[in-house]
Amino acid sequence: MRKLFYAIALFGVLSLSGCALNQMVKMAEDQNLTVTPNPLEVHADTVAFEMSANLPVKMLKKGKVYSINTFYKYGDNEIALEPVQFKADDYPNAGDQQPKQTKEYAFAYSPAMNNGMLEVQGVASDPKNGKSKETERMAVAPGVITTSKLVEPVYFAAYADHGYNNQEELVPTRVNFYFDQGRSELKYSERRSNRGSKLSAYIAEKNATRTVTITGTHSPEGAERINARLAKDRAVAIQTFYTREMKKYDYKGLADSIKFITKDVVEDWSVFKDSLAVYEGISSEEKSAYLDIINGPGSYEDKEDKLHKLPTYTKVFRELYPKLRVAKTEILTVKEKKTDAEISVLAKQIANESAPADTLSEEELLYAATLTPSLQEKEAIYKAATKNTSWVAHNNLGAVYVEMAKEGDKEKYMDMAATQFEIAMNKKETAEVHANMATVELMKGNAYKAYSHIQKANSMSPGNELSQGINGVKGSAEIMMAKYDDAVKSTANAENTAENLFNKGLAQVLNKDYQNALTSFKEATEKDSNMAIAYYGAAIANAHLGKESDVYSSIEKAVQANPELKEKVLNDLEFATYVSNEQFRNILK
Repeated sequence: MRKLFYAIALFGVLSLSGCALNQMVKMAEDQNLTVTPNPLEVHADTVAFEMSANLPVKMLKKGKVYSINTFYKYGDNEIALEPVQFKADDYPNAGDQQPKQTKEYAFAYSPAMNNGMLEVQGVASDPKNGKSKETERMAVAPGVITTSKLVEPVYFAAYADHGYNNQEELVPTRVNFYFDQGRSELKYSERRSNRGSKLSAYIAEKNATRTVTITGTHSPEGAERINARLAKDRAVAIQTFYTREMKKYDYKGLADSIKFITKDVVEDWSVFKDSLAVYEGISSEEKSAYLDIINGPGSYEDKEDKLHKLPTYTKVFRELYPKLRVAKTEILTVKEKKTDAEISVLAKQIANESAPADTLSEEELLYAATLTPSLQEKEAIYKAATKNTSWVAHNNLGAVYVEMAKEGDKEKYMDMAATQFEIAMNKKETAEVHANMATVELMKGNAYKAYSHIQKANSMSPGNELSQGINGVKGSAEIMMAKYDDAVKSTANAENTAENLFNKGLAQVLNKDYQNALTSFKEATEKDSNMAIAYYGAAIANAHLGKESDVYSSIEKAVQANPELKEKVLNDLEFATYVSNEQFRNILK
């Protein structure tokens, strides 16, 4: 009889437990689940969302647990996520207050997940006896919006400066002629000196000359009237000598292209002070005595009189003053250079080893590579230049491989580029090399490694052109890393290309700045009217702004430029509210 009582009692307890679980499952129909964002979105390489659950009052029964099992189902696959658990003991006021809980989720994204559904299933359980009851599975949020994956990878080839100046350069030739005290006649001994012979020989060569500047000076002696005449007349004396020599060597019309500039330096102590500084005939203390007078008060002649009284004046007058009675001649001659055509021909000969490597300077050879649009010819020239062991040649050869990778066979050429950049980096760490390594890493899909190289490049104060190129790569990497604020700034300071303008608009969309995004997409299509993805981006921005007619017109332009986008439009959750619209579907026929 006692055993029968226990059996009946146990059955009663189990029945009560089962009844409670059934009640919980029934009441779960009224639970409130909110998923944010909804639909799910991918940013960087992660799908992250927040789920809030509010249970009905009195749903939780004493000693029981209610779990919300969460799954992301796509195709034949699903990911089981951590459940949300409500333990009755943790909610003592569940009889008159709704139990609430919010949980953050994240899972790694793969393209296969694009078309899926976030599902939940409630489970009411009794931890004491292990019994449980389940609700039906319920869909709570579709997935996945992949707008962030529209980013255009920007690959920038950073060429280092070749160091060659292809513009006209003027080379100075300087000759000084010296005069006797108080005189301005160019002595026969000066004309026949090494200096005179050098100038005569120079004139005889008929070098292409732009200017001849002659500056006459005087030593600090004599009255102002005499000094003024001496300096000027000494400059004129050299001009007369130069002109006579041109006639001697039959310059004819060449003389008209030469500009003579004569200057006279009068009552100016700067030449004397410069000469005194390098003069070794007196001590530093004795020099200071001269400088105290020169830098002190009084007229030029007053100072000159004071110098006469210094104990070392006679020595200075004898040894230093003659060097100040001079006419300084500076001739600016056009530097002789090879023409671009000559450099191109010689560079190709060096590249195919039909001319010696030293036929051109390293700078000329590197410059030659810029004269051809052919990547294959650039490659050959830079390969020849690498024999000079220059980091510039290795960097620029790698940059050529980056451009080849952009055109096709990316895997092959990006590895070849990386090899050259590593060699260049071992020779010299520069902003150009880091910028190029960032591009290679981006080609490999390593946005974070690319970003690291970009930061190093920017720390080296790159020039404006290089900085713009770097910012394009940086902006695309930042979108891939979900740094949308930073991406807007980077693309705003990048080169004004269609790709950079599109990425700017995309970053603005992802930053929920839809109106400015439309402006950026418009600018992108102005650069490239066939850029279908920019029209697509505009359609997304218009969808968020609720501009239905503009959504349709943007999609129409996108699929006209690239008909392959039709399927993407149909499956894109950005346009989920328009899919059933007849006008929308007609555009995609």
